Amino acid sequence: MKYELYTRVALAVDIAEHNFKKGDVATICEYFEPGKNPEPGVALEFFNTLGETVDVLFVPESFVEPLAADEIWHACHLAEVA
Repeated sequence: MKYELYTRVALAVDIAEHNFKKGDVATICEYFEPGKNPEPGVALEFFNTLGETVDVLFVPESFVEPLAADEIWHACHLAEVA
């Protein structure tokens, strides 16, 4: 699925090496055309609840899914996910 830049999305998978879990919300900030990996990629920017950047990751587009109207956000301490 092609998302517009700066769209908020949810992770569709856990990314344990960066302490992010399925459902964590991020913003798409860049697209990457397929290279060695046949799948397009996206740069995701993760923010804390104050809107400060926590991390930027480059992942395959299949790692994200759209947000849904029947979902709510959940705040957790970054130390809880480490």
